[in-house]
Amino acid sequence: MKTLIKNGKIISHDNQTIPAEIWIEEGKIKAIGTGFDTVFDEVFDAQGQLITQGLVDVHVHLREPGYTYKETIKTGSMAAARGGFTTVCAMPNLDPVPDTAEKLTEVYDLIKKDAVVNVLQYAPITEKLRSDVLTDQKALKKAGAFAFTNDGVGVQTAGTMYLAMKEAAANDMALVAHTEDESLLFGGVMHAGKKAEELGLPGILSATESSQIARDLLLAEETGCHYHVCHVSTKESVRVIRDAKKAGVHVTAEVSPHHLILCEEDIPEDFGYWKMNPPLRGKDDREALIEGLLDGTIDCIATDHAPHGFDEKNQSFLKAPFGIVGSEYAFQLIYTHFVKTGKFTLEQVIDWMAVKPAAIFGLDTGRLTIGGKADLAIFDIQHAYQIDSKQFESKAVNTPFDKWEVYGDTLYTFVNGHAVWQKGGK
Repeated sequence: MKTLIKNGKIISHDNQTIPAEIWIEEGKIKAIGTGFDTVFDEVFDAQGQLITQGLVDVHVHLREPGYTYKETIKTGSMAAARGGFTTVCAMPNLDPVPDTAEKLTEVYDLIKKDAVVNVLQYAPITEKLRSDVLTDQKALKKAGAFAFTNDGVGVQTAGTMYLAMKEAAANDMALVAHTEDESLLFGGVMHAGKKAEELGLPGILSATESSQIARDLLLAEETGCHYHVCHVSTKESVRVIRDAKKAGVHVTAEVSPHHLILCEEDIPEDFGYWKMNPPLRGKDDREALIEGLLDGTIDCIATDHAPHGFDEKNQSFLKAPFGIVGSEYAFQLIYTHFVKTGKFTLEQVIDWMAVKPAAIFGLDTGRLTIGGKADLAIFDIQHAYQIDSKQFESKAVNTPFDKWEVYGDTLYTFVNGHAVWQKGGK
């Protein structure tokens, strides 16, 4: 089957947008150009808008099995497609936790049945996430584990992390860390700063995150493991990662859009939609994250899409769970707040949201190249629209960005050459 995407624009090597058509055949990009002299079975009109490779998100929560009232593989993958993501990597804080090859295979069976985008499943570092008993990494890798992580909780024991890193290095697998020293939490629910004092809420120290990163970086240097840091949020974390990279440690890191755009001062009230982990930090932390992204300390942008039920988030910081959704508007927020203001180039954003996340984990996607997978997205970067949680594909609506005006609405998302999402439906 021959498919054509006509009347589009792509990013050139000098960060310009140039007219282009994409010829797709057998799930691959056969040609990129204009005026193809052939008959196509299917034609899509890009309406003069931007065609990019599909975005890659290495940090999402799909909640199935175990928490399907929050999200399912179907709704979560549809939310990803709505945002222009064609590959997402799902965290293992599920019930049951996929800590054996058999359990992981069962999750992949669900993915195969219901996912509309490419979904890669993480396996946990330890049994049931909270133990100090390591999982069988070799067996889990064979069963399709994308990487190993205990996301949602930090590995509290240095010895456990050291042994896990040794095993990951031996199996040529990445170890992905949610860094949080629970002994430093002190019941905190938001950043330990001015806003916490103003609202009378217990704060989360920056050292809760950065101290565990510092520990892990030394262990990664000792073991030679590929160590990837989830959702970096503090200036101290950026500093120690930067120093480790200079020292030759194999470390990569991600940052989430909400930490690049918001800080603690933006929190208007004690309301659960603003509660996330790590929390919104100070202005100086946000500036350090932006600087770290620009200088290569931070490698990529990942959403940490974390859906929750309406009632459980619609309450105070003290009672609500951590997390916000992010799949459906991440590119749009970054484009609006950084590309349109001249702080980032469009080419940089696509690099951080597609090329780099694919490259650092060795995925065969993330590039717009002849012969490559036809995982593509079309974004309307000319017209503003309003984020509307009532129109989400996700089951969840827990976001502080509802009703924000942004650019870059997704018109189409293609996976293996097939349109899996289009604005307005078919």
